[in-house]
Amino acid sequence: MLEDFKKFILKGNVVDLSTGVIIGAAFTGIVTAFTKGIVEPVIALAGGGPSPKLTIPIMQKVVEVTEKNAAGQDVTHMVNKLIELDVGIIIGAVTSFLITAAVVFFVIIKPMNKLVELANKSQPEPPPPETPADVQLLTEIRDLLKSRPN
Repeated sequence: MLEDFKKFILKGNVVDLSTGVIIGAAFTGIVTAFTKGIVEPVIALAGGGPSPKLTIPIMQKVVEVTEKNAAGQDVTHMVNKLIELDVGIIIGAVTSFLITAAVVFFVIIKPMNKLVELANKSQPEPPPPETPADVQLLTEIRDLLKSRPN
């Protein structure tokens, strides 16, 4: 059991995955800084804040609110509260996700794919394996049979 676990841990996929997680965690800081420093100000121009202020009112609800007055006594009164769906926060989260995905794609994935492509071009293609003699013989027989008139 321990031997199987050792093989699993030492597999390249596990090492690659753990490396990816570590790099991803470190890259989060860059993406967060980019989003906070560049993207959110642009979104704020459109909607007035980091997330556009887009809400859909659902209903008014009367709630009881208790506050302290100037004398420090609890005073209870009724307040109308508007219940609404906040669509802006969803738009902001989706925008942030799409920007993060775009940055990861164009900064990490595309350059890595190009490097892998260049590395594969520099390695010569191995010659195709030689066809066994019996397969060659059968191929010749097939070709002769095809060429015979019916």
